[in-house]
Amino acid sequence: MKEQFVNYIRTLQDTITKTLEQLDGAVTFQEDLWKRPEGGGGRTRVIENGSVFEKGGVNISEVHGKLPESMQQYFGVTDADFFACGLSLVLHPVNPMVPTVHANWRYFEMYNSNGEIVDQWFGGGQDLTPYYLFEEDAVHFHNVCKLACDKHNGNFYNTYKARCDEYFYNTHRGEARGIGGLFFDYCKASEAMSMQNWYNFVTEVGDSFLEAYVPVVQKRKDLPFTEAQRTWQEIRRGRYVEFNLVHDKGTLFGLKTNGRIESILMSLPPKVQWVYNHEPAEGSDEEALLKVLKNPKNWAS
Repeated sequence: MKEQFVNYIRTLQDTITKTLEQLDGAVTFQEDLWKRPEGGGGRTRVIENGSVFEKGGVNISEVHGKLPESMQQYFGVTDADFFACGLSLVLHPVNPMVPTVHANWRYFEMYNSNGEIVDQWFGGGQDLTPYYLFEEDAVHFHNVCKLACDKHNGNFYNTYKARCDEYFYNTHRGEARGIGGLFFDYCKASEAMSMQNWYNFVTEVGDSFLEAYVPVVQKRKDLPFTEAQRTWQEIRRGRYVEFNLVHDKGTLFGLKTNGRIESILMSLPPKVQWVYNHEPAEGSDEEALLKVLKNPKNWAS
């Protein structure tokens, strides 16, 4: 299974980065190959200072070795080895009318002292973080997610949409990071779903990403914006940073397994503001966004 998924994410990275380069038109991704001393490595691709994307990364990694003690305690195991691979991406556009997007699709195996697989699962998802809310964009993104889910199980969309709303939530702010999408984790074999079934589902979602995001970018990337709207974008990016550094499990896993810092923190936007006690004007577009972030909506039709 791991070879199958590694081949998939390598191909998907190529497809996504090629499409995004064509969409931006001004810059290309810089590739960085790296190795992890304890085992494995990855292929980081970063885009910066483009006409559409101010900063973004589309990274794949394949790491293995002894599971760190902190993670052994978390999983309730001793003397375990692991293998983890996945594709993770974050895109921060220049134009505040274009939403930030995040996605990842990953696979994990854990082994006992004899090298036998004792646990394995898939995880992942994709979610949208707008700075200005265009409801038709939210509907489009969620409808693409729902279609991918419905091909495998009629309950998946509602289940994983709810988990996304719950997971990508800044509890210290009392608001969601964005308008959600899908989030699933610990997807293990059962009578209903084999590991191959889970592979088929996760890759279906991965293959849907460009369909979900690119039309939104094409529609909004050339809209005019003001300096005040750019400031709002940077304030909201601060909330994005807060979530990634305080709550995100993937960031914490990477740091605890001696992951590559540059690849882990490439998700952070280049320009961010923290304005003291900032509140948007009553009745403004900015306030409209906050109301949705405090009360997640059902977007899929």
